[in-house]
Amino acid sequence: MAVSVKILPSPKCLFDDPIQIKVEGLSPLQEVTLRASLIDENKELYQSFAYYRAESNGELDLTCSSALAGSYSGVEPMGLLWSLESKTPFKRLAKKNVLTPFYVHVEVFEGHSITSQLLGKCINERKFLGEGVKRIPVREGRLKATLFLPPGSGPFPGLIDLYGSGGGLVEYRASLLASRGFVTLAVAYLAFEDIPAIPDILELDYFREAVEFLQKQQQVKDSGIGVLGLSKGADLALSLATFLPSIKAAVSISGCGVNTYIPLRVNGFTIPHHPYDLGRMKIDDESGMADYSEILDDPRDSATWSSRIPVEKSPAKFLFLSAQNDRSLKSELYCRDVVHHLRQCGRDVEFYCYPGAGHLLEPPYFPLCQVSYHRPLGIWMLWGGQWREHAKAQEDAWQQIQVFLQQHLLDSDAIKSKL
Repeated sequence: MAVSVKILPSPKCLFDDPIQIKVEGLSPLQEVTLRASLIDENKELYQSFAYYRAESNGELDLTCSSALAGSYSGVEPMGLLWSLESKTPFKRLAKKNVLTPFYVHVEVFEGHSITSQLLGKCINERKFLGEGVKRIPVREGRLKATLFLPPGSGPFPGLIDLYGSGGGLVEYRASLLASRGFVTLAVAYLAFEDIPAIPDILELDYFREAVEFLQKQQQVKDSGIGVLGLSKGADLALSLATFLPSIKAAVSISGCGVNTYIPLRVNGFTIPHHPYDLGRMKIDDESGMADYSEILDDPRDSATWSSRIPVEKSPAKFLFLSAQNDRSLKSELYCRDVVHHLRQCGRDVEFYCYPGAGHLLEPPYFPLCQVSYHRPLGIWMLWGGQWREHAKAQEDAWQQIQVFLQQHLLDSDAIKSKL
């Protein structure tokens, strides 16, 4: 019997979809190696592998078969995806063009070696746009963004999506959220086209333009807008929720309750950036990599409170996600501080802190990036994280984000129809 590799329920899926990998036609208890490989848009090769022993019926099912060793061990149904690692050190897997998929090649080799006989293979096509989702570039006034529309007339909940200080116009999270039923506007605010990488000041009015643009879309529900942000985008998300009354729900991912690094002009006054000291940055003598986690002053020090975002004034609902192994920011400390403050003010907020996770909490099955080059700062940045723990955190966080946004941006009847 020929060896076959199957991707179930379909070899084509969205990037954030879990899959079942099955191998059939092996000999009972046969030792094999499974390898996954992916070439990104920069022609960078990412690979993972794991050693397995077939069951007594000659099959492997990664939802229940245990890896003996390799890039991971134990029962890890999506291990071949989340353990992908670049051949060149310190590369971050991201998606620039969401109109095209990633192709993951899954191969099975004889014995515990990737240099032995190839027994079978298949390709998993992982897309970033669901069927019928539209991608629309937006250049309106100062606004530089990309709009993603789910198929159909809606109305759908509307979302603003903000990434971090690395800048650019990052679309892959927004495209996946649109594929899950949210009209999503990915907004650039640093290091894109004529927007400087490190401006002297950010203006809330720029983000107000984004919110007003989103509200004008016919497919968007008129019951309020959501916003989510990662890192610098996280504290901006809190600022939008605080100063723009149309924001009804905000998600902070690896962020702060203070305004970080760049002053923010708001309705005639300015929130200064939170005090920091680059002298507290730790540089590894051998690698030259930077650990930024200590540079910000303690948010509990009242001398820093002029940089606090007055989130207690916001009527919005809040979800905070942080990582205990964050090497870029003490996101657990900062999140706990703002969550404690909100709860003291009588607010009911959601908070999840993930052991072993690093700063870059992405949609699920993106592999962990522990280190990458931060172009605006011109340094190699440590992000932290441990592989398995980070992967589990991303899966859970993605689920928490969607449930939270549905709960607070959809009416109860719409929620019931989705369940």
